[in-house]
Amino acid sequence: LQVEESAVSLWNWTVTKHTGAVISDEQRAKLRFVACRLICLCEGSDPPEGTIRRQILMSMKTGKGWIDIGKAGLADGFLENAMNSIEKLYAKLHKGSKGETDIEVHRADVEKSLFKVLSYQAESVFAQGDFQRAVMCVQRCKDMLMKLPKETCYLSILCYNFGVETYEWKRYEQSSFWLSQSYDIGKMDMKYSVGKEMQAKVLPMLATTYFEWDCSLYLDKALQAISLANQENLHPAGFFLKVKILLKSGASDEDINSALAEFTHLEMSLDFCLNTAKLLLEHGRESVGFDFLKSVPERFESSPDLGKITLLHIEFLLQNKRELLAKQKIEEVIIGHYTGKQLLPEALNQLHIILWDRAAKHYEEKNYSEALHWYNYSVSFYTPGQIDQNLAKLQRNMASCYLHLKQADKAKEAVKQAERCDPNSIFTKFSVYKIAVLENDTDKAMEAVIEMGKLAEKPSEHEDKLRVDKNTGSNLLSLAAQIALENDQQIVAIKALEYLSEHLQDCRQLFTSLKCLVRLMLSKVMAENAEKRDEDINSILTYLNLAHQKLAESFTEEKFTGDMRILEAHWFRKVAWNLAVQFKDSPEKMRDFFVLSFKLSQFCPSDKAVLIAQKTCLLMAAAVDLEMGRQQVTPSEQTELFSQALQHLQTCKEVWKVLKLTGDFAKDPTDTLLLLYEFEARSKLNDPTLHNLMESVWEQPQIEIKTLEIIASLAMEPPARYPVLCKKALKSALNLHRKQAVIDAVKFSKCLHSLINISLPTGLTDLDTCVLQEVWDYFEDALSVVSITDAYPEMEILWLMTRAWNTGIFQYTVGKYKEAEQWCGLGMRFLNHLGSLKKTYE
Repeated sequence: LQVEESAVSLWNWTVTKHTGAVISDEQRAKLRFVACRLICLCEGSDPPEGTIRRQILMSMKTGKGWIDIGKAGLADGFLENAMNSIEKLYAKLHKGSKGETDIEVHRADVEKSLFKVLSYQAESVFAQGDFQRAVMCVQRCKDMLMKLPKETCYLSILCYNFGVETYEWKRYEQSSFWLSQSYDIGKMDMKYSVGKEMQAKVLPMLATTYFEWDCSLYLDKALQAISLANQENLHPAGFFLKVKILLKSGASDEDINSALAEFTHLEMSLDFCLNTAKLLLEHGRESVGFDFLKSVPERFESSPDLGKITLLHIEFLLQNKRELLAKQKIEEVIIGHYTGKQLLPEALNQLHIILWDRAAKHYEEKNYSEALHWYNYSVSFYTPGQIDQNLAKLQRNMASCYLHLKQADKAKEAVKQAERCDPNSIFTKFSVYKIAVLENDTDKAMEAVIEMGKLAEKPSEHEDKLRVDKNTGSNLLSLAAQIALENDQQIVAIKALEYLSEHLQDCRQLFTSLKCLVRLMLSKVMAENAEKRDEDINSILTYLNLAHQKLAESFTEEKFTGDMRILEAHWFRKVAWNLAVQFKDSPEKMRDFFVLSFKLSQFCPSDKAVLIAQKTCLLMAAAVDLEMGRQQVTPSEQTELFSQALQHLQTCKEVWKVLKLTGDFAKDPTDTLLLLYEFEARSKLNDPTLHNLMESVWEQPQIEIKTLEIIASLAMEPPARYPVLCKKALKSALNLHRKQAVIDAVKFSKCLHSLINISLPTGLTDLDTCVLQEVWDYFEDALSVVSITDAYPEMEILWLMTRAWNTGIFQYTVGKYKEAEQWCGLGMRFLNHLGSLKKTYE
């Protein structure tokens, strides 16, 4: 008993809360489900009548709740329970009846509940897609209507809803069944029927279903349904559908005229009449359509929208290629415009669209005179001096036609009018530009293209009506460049392409534009003298830098593939390389192009050819920086140049490491060049790591004499001053000279000369004994070579003799007589090896 009371309380609580919108439909269904199940569990073997009635109500409502929230499968069990409870109730009532009268009363009472359960079951199985079971349930309900006439309307609407849903699912056969059932049920009891309006709703829907299903097969049924609908409730929509069905079936003009005549007395809106005329004309019924259209103005004489009729007439005349008649109609409208019969603004705008579309069609067909004719119709609606953006566009279009017709003066006048109406439009500037180019007015063309470039950066606020999209500026600049090139206006084309390159979003178009720019500027540079060349070379550098920047950004663009990027990078890196070679007379430019070539090559696969190119670019860039640093520049500039050179060398070392893995480079001088360049840069920067660098050099077994001699020279080249390193390099070189199978006396003499010079500075008298001994050994080395070869340069022998003698004299002056005698004697030993100069010095 407690469970039963709780279940009833829960049910009642659910009812009150749902009424107050406290719980949702789904929550209500779930709570009803719980309450109903609890009630069923409490059922005894012989429940009283009240309990059975409550179970019927609760089971029905629970089932209906699941159906309403789209969970029909959960409803079946509850509806079946309700059906069983109805049978129990009927049996109980029948048992307690006292006569036939009682039995009939009880049966009528039970049948109301039975009807509801059956209708809910129909909804449930319909929702689950079981057409046959739904038909059976509805048929049983239909059979009960004689006893329950008040349910006629409900069942008719239920069938109508089934018909609409199956129509939306495109199940036309089922839809036609349900709609027919709805109509038939609605007629069963006129007192409780759905009424004419509902029947008129069912029948058009039935006609539409037949129409959509198979008009050729069910034409008669569709016509019969719509005719019945129109008899029940005459409505414009029914009239329209009937005409539509007749047209689809291919009915004669006579039949269609008859259908139209049926509805002449109906109250219909202007738009409805126009749609009917449009329907007729779209189906090729010109005669009927135009006749009907001509009859429409009589019905709407006082309407301000009469212009819509004229517009439709003009549109269909044009569609049916009756241009002459359309022109007559348009001219009538123009006359009316100036005699107090103006079109409403919306209709006038629509007419302008028709006129412009027609003009555009003729323009595309290159029939420019006819296009002008249609544009002039549009101009006729504007008053003199009127300022309007659309008028500006119209004048620009007319200017284009005049240009094609070689009527430059008229084109200029049209553009002037466009400028008056819309001077800040990029389209207007483009029109000005076109005329300037065609007239070979370079200054005006340049001025126009500069304005276009500025407008492309930030479209004017009042361009909205023209629907300027983000690509408009780029498209016009591209067209401007093309026009300039076609008319041999190279300078103007360059300016247009420069602006274009700044605004293009599409990578492929951008690189095409940059390539064109580079080619154009190169041909310009080749034709110029040296004075004008610098600025244009800088422009080419700018283009290549932009190419590098865009290649870096292109990784985010899906349409620009990796292969495309590689192709573009190769093209630009080769151009940069060739330019670097070409401008060798301008070291700074040459370096910049080599650096750019390297940067661009980084977007290419690192194959052997690319790595060699990268290595060469970096070596050349470093070499140029070093050469520029040697020139007479400020200390800060020198520091910057030598630091740049070091950066290039460090990168080059990395590239060289990878490149050496690809093959045999034993004879390649890159290692030597890297060493010499790095030594020069670090020595002139007074780099503290220089000695560490040289430690590795002294340990190299294969170092060449020439390399050591260059290191020695660089060590003392200002601003560098490293006498210790210089001396060490020269000693190493001298040792290598001695080890030669045949000593090259000339090279040996030069090396020795440098070593003696650095070891024995001129003018110094107070020299350390160790230093003098070391230098003495160098002189002895020279004598040993001189004594075995006649190739030792005589001037070098003379120099050695003089340096030894002078050293002796310096020793004498400081009172070192023994040392003076030794050094003077050493000098005399060289005298014997002099040739033609011997007598002079004896």
